[in-house]
Amino acid sequence: MVMALAVAVVHPQASFSASSSSFFAHQRVPRILLSKSRSNSSNSTSLPASICKASWQELAGVVIFSAIPFTAVKAIANSPLGESLQRRLEERKKLAVQQSSKFKALAQKARKESFWYGEERPRWLGPISYQYPTYLSGELPGDYGFDVAGLAEDPVAFQRYFNFEILHARWAMLAALGALIPEVLDLSGVFHFIEPVWWRVGYSKLKVGPEYARYCGIEALEPLGIYLPGDINYPGGILFDPLNLSKDPVSFEELKVKEIKNGRLAMVAWLGFYIQAALTGKGPVENLVEHISDPLHNNLFSTLKLV
Repeated sequence: MVMALAVAVVHPQASFSASSSSFFAHQRVPRILLSKSRSNSSNSTSLPASICKASWQELAGVVIFSAIPFTAVKAIANSPLGESLQRRLEERKKLAVQQSSKFKALAQKARKESFWYGEERPRWLGPISYQYPTYLSGELPGDYGFDVAGLAEDPVAFQRYFNFEILHARWAMLAALGALIPEVLDLSGVFHFIEPVWWRVGYSKLKVGPEYARYCGIEALEPLGIYLPGDINYPGGILFDPLNLSKDPVSFEELKVKEIKNGRLAMVAWLGFYIQAALTGKGPVENLVEHISDPLHNNLFSTLKLV
């Protein structure tokens, strides 16, 4: 790999042959290269060496240029400037830790006083008497005592499942918005897309950088001098809370419940989107418009008869 890189740097035109020869060494070698290697040596084992060849000057150049950034960073780190930057980062981290502790204490107090948490929270069966699991104490948002499969018996697994649910709920809400808006704009004539139906657009990809960074862990941003007050699910800070919704702990705890409720609804909606696409071959908005225009002939029963 290093030799191929050296050839690519010094001889750009030879980069393709050098890199491809190293990658496809065990697959297939072109006849031109075979004939060239046979002319140089009768031994077939010398083939890789004859394909990718670099002088010691070329390799030394690659090593030197590769080492320059690391050497520069190390020099800055050992300089007075680097020491000053490190002291500033440590001071900022100390202040951020104090703010984080204060933020978490206020959030915990608000959660204890909230209607949506604790033993007196609403349950999924409402007034109906039912033996709810004792391990569901209402500590997390959206806990209505529903666990017929017993997935939350292990506290560690329960926290992991909740992290995944939050992640999928947020993705589902964003995806539902992205599936509906293009179709609405296209059907209303506001803007025409090449293909507005969500399941036909295979080349479109939704990338949410903040969610990816959140899932990697908020501690990963500390080397950049970014210290977030919250936890992995609700990091807070300017990057993840630009509207400063977490300023009021009481309303923030209620927003957590609303988020998970809407996220669960979005996940159920996506299940409906998939079924509609499989049965009708149309988008959800088009299905809704057809149903409203003629509900007697465009409904679930008529669709199942067609199947």
